[in-house]
Order: sequence, then C-alpha cells, then structure tokens
Amino acid sequence: MGVGSRLITDAVARVYEEHLPQHARGRLLDLGCGQVPLYGAYRPWVSDVTCVDWADGTHVDRVCDLSRPLPFDDAGFDTIILSDVLEHIAEPALLWREMARLLAPGGKVLVNVPFLYWVHAHPNDYYRYTEFALERFVRSNRLSLLTLRPLGGVVDVQSDLLAKVLAKIPLVGAPLALAVQALARAFGRTTVGTRVTAVSSRHFPLGYFLIAERAADDPA
Repeated sequence: MGVGSRLITDAVARVYEEHLPQHARGRLLDLGCGQVPLYGAYRPWVSDVTCVDWADGTHVDRVCDLSRPLPFDDAGFDTIILSDVLEHIAEPALLWREMARLLAPGGKVLVNVPFLYWVHAHPNDYYRYTEFALERFVRSNRLSLLTLRPLGGVVDVQSDLLAKVLAKIPLVGAPLALAVQALARAFGRTTVGTRVTAVSSRHFPLGYFLIAERAADDPA
C-alpha cells in the first residue's frame, strides 16, 4: 500500500488480528491474495493455505478469474479470506455463490471492502458496497452474518483523502501524509475521537469488515 493508505491498512490489519484467532481454522482459501499481506496473521491458525489471484506470482498457488466459477470442489475450505477484493470483481454475485459453495459446513468467510475511498487499480475498480448490500449478499447465499462493522469514520475519511493528495507532492509529500494519518490515529484513540468515529461511521465509513458462516448442518 502507498504512503497515503496507512489508515485503512492499519484498520484492516487490526480487525483481522482481532478475529482470525477465533474464526480461522482448517483449510484456508485466500482469494485475490496479491502479496499475501495477511499470511502471517492467519497461518498459525489453519492447517492448509491455498492462495489464488488473477495473475501468477511468487505467492500464488492457483491463477483464477474470480468473476468465473472457481476450480475447487464443493465444501473444500473451512475458511475463506476476501480482503480488499470484492470492489474489483465485475460479477460479485457469482463470486458470493462460489464462496458459499466452497465453504464446508461450519466454515466462515472473512471479507473487508473500502467504501468512501479513492478509485484505484484502474480500470478494474467497479463497486462500493454499503452494509446493506453486504448483508444482502450474505443472506441470499444462505449464510449467517456473525459480524458486520464499519472501519473508521468521518475523520478517517477526510484524513485518508488529504494524505493521498499530500503524498503526490514531491519531497515533502510523504512525511506530510504520514503526519496527517498519525494525527488522525491519535485523535481516534481519545474519548472524543472514539465517540466521533462511532457516531459518524454509520454515514461516513472508510470501509467495512464482515464475517459470515455456513451452517454446520447445511447439506447443500
């Protein structure tokens, strides 16, 4: 991630570090793995890892188009990670159906997406999802929603945008971007900052994180 994206990177890292020890287990599928930034966080908790991306790379086990049916057996994975990927999928409903198919009974999918965030990975940046759209994906695929929470609030959104603009300035841009984000993090840890984030995240989230589960007794 670029120097102007530390806020969302840190927020994503925190939620996965908090939830992976409880929810990651067994055979894990990392979809759209990229450089596998979460590998160190989930590897201690699972027995096997399969990393998938649309282009070959050092960390990629299988090259797949995530907008098409995936070449894995039904109920083949206990944990699926989809981190900062769903916004880049042209056919998101198909990918959700595939994830539901691939989850073993009792298996869980952990997903995070940006919301009030710049257009990136041109030209493959298609959507932004509200919490209601994410919940609908979960319910329509017969999964149970365990967790759905916003990441950041209005201060984080404004600081993220300002940091990205500042980062483009030669020489002084990077340190200014880091300083803006450090101030936002410090404010977020105060009592007032915590309250502002909690209140504003309903309407101005930087992103979302969710966990959904396939029922243990689901034979489908």
